Amino acid sequence: MIDVQRLRVLRTVAEHGSFNRAATALRLTPSAVSQQVAALERSLGTQVVARSTRGVTLTQAGHIMVGAAESVAAELEHARQRVAQLSTGRTQLTVATFTSGGRLLLPAALARFTADHPRTVVHIREGEPEDSLPLVRQGAVDLALAYHFDGPLPVGPGPGSGLEWTPLLEDPLYVVLPPGHRLAHRDALDLAELATEPWVLGCLKSEAYLRRYAERAGFDPDVRGTTTDYFFARSLVAAGVGVSLIPSIALTPEIPGLCTVPVRSPGPARHIGVAAISRGDRPHVTALVHALREQAMRHDGR
Repeated sequence: MIDVQRLRVLRTVAEHGSFNRAATALRLTPSAVSQQVAALERSLGTQVVARSTRGVTLTQAGHIMVGAAESVAAELEHARQRVAQLSTGRTQLTVATFTSGGRLLLPAALARFTADHPRTVVHIREGEPEDSLPLVRQGAVDLALAYHFDGPLPVGPGPGSGLEWTPLLEDPLYVVLPPGHRLAHRDALDLAELATEPWVLGCLKSEAYLRRYAERAGFDPDVRGTTTDYFFARSLVAAGVGVSLIPSIALTPEIPGLCTVPVRSPGPARHIGVAAISRGDRPHVTALVHALREQAMRHDGR
């Protein structure tokens, strides 16, 4: 029989990449962590981690067991919530969201949801997809409003992932130009036309994305400012620090004088959706996902 505590230790080792850091997170000694992993390996008859002076990495068997550990954690959390519901008569629902998507979609969707489910207590957690999606897999949150660029989700759906991804919106990125810019009159732009411009970023992850598109366009962007807030980034553009690439849903509230120009197709975009555990007995999760889809369709039809 596989020990659940050993699975929890392995999952923490995988998250932190070393026995020492996992031990700190678990409030154990590194020796105790190592012993738990070794005991798990003996029970399986194979290695789950590869040890080196630079830390530990999961073997193929280790990846399988971490997936199992996350599924077990999610099931236990779901069971705990159901037991709590028996005693209180109230359902708990925890939603993770990134800022701009939450601002656009969540308030109206939650208003409809709570009107139909008044005995459901909703909790909101703000976080980027690379943080919130693992929490969905672990059962710490029930669903996550998230996004990804061209590549896969930070924790993407697929064999063994247990995540169900429901697409909501395509969120194109627009070039934002300062007042009086030489290209402000254009209907659309190629990024190559901005090769000599300084850039301001409104999201730290967007730098790699911008550089990838810039490389295709044949230039290396001169990044003059990095922020974690799209409104702040647009304020810097208005101040003349540079130009920026901003998702469409983050273009409000308007800043007087700024010019917004689409990128000529195929342009960069974010893919917004909601991730939840694939399970058929969660009607409240299904109801909120449906409300989010309705709100996304209203936004598309604006």
